[in-house]
Amino acid sequence: MSDWVTIGRVGKPHGLDGHFVVERPSEDPGRFVRGSRVWAGREEAEIVSSKRVGGGRVAVKLDRPLERGTVLELPRAELPPPAEDEFYVSDLVGLEVFETGGRKLGAVSGVYTGVANDALELDAGIALPLVEDCVLEIDLEARKILVAEGFAE
Repeated sequence: MSDWVTIGRVGKPHGLDGHFVVERPSEDPGRFVRGSRVWAGREEAEIVSSKRVGGGRVAVKLDRPLERGTVLELPRAELPPPAEDEFYVSDLVGLEVFETGGRKLGAVSGVYTGVANDALELDAGIALPLVEDCVLEIDLEARKILVAEGFAE
C-alpha cells in the first residue's frame, strides 16, 4: 500500500482568481474546506478559498498556483482507516483481477464513479461494476480481486 492517498486532481480553472475545479474529489465533504491542507507534488499547500459550483462540483484556490492535472494527496497517516468492506482507491489500483474460474482479467488501473455504481477499470480495457454480485473478494495482502464469471464478456 502507498503511503499517500489521492484525494483529487487539479482540473480546469474556474474564474480568473486562481480557483480550479477539483477532478475526482474525495467523497469527504470536509476535505476541501478553507484552511485545509493538501499535498501537491509532495509539497504542502493550503486551501485559501473553497466553493460549490455548477453540478455540485467543488472549486478551490490554493496558496500557490498549480498546473492542471497535478495530483492532490494526503499522507495515509493523516486519514482514518477505511470502514470494514471499504477501501481507498489507491489501495485497489494495481491489484490483479481474476474470475472464479481462474482466468486473469488484468490489473486495476482506476476506479470510476458511475450513475448506478462505481466501476473498476482494468488495464485490459474492461470495466467491472463494483457491486457484490460481481466483486466477490478483495484481498489487499495477496494483491488480488476475485470476481464472478460473466461480467467481463
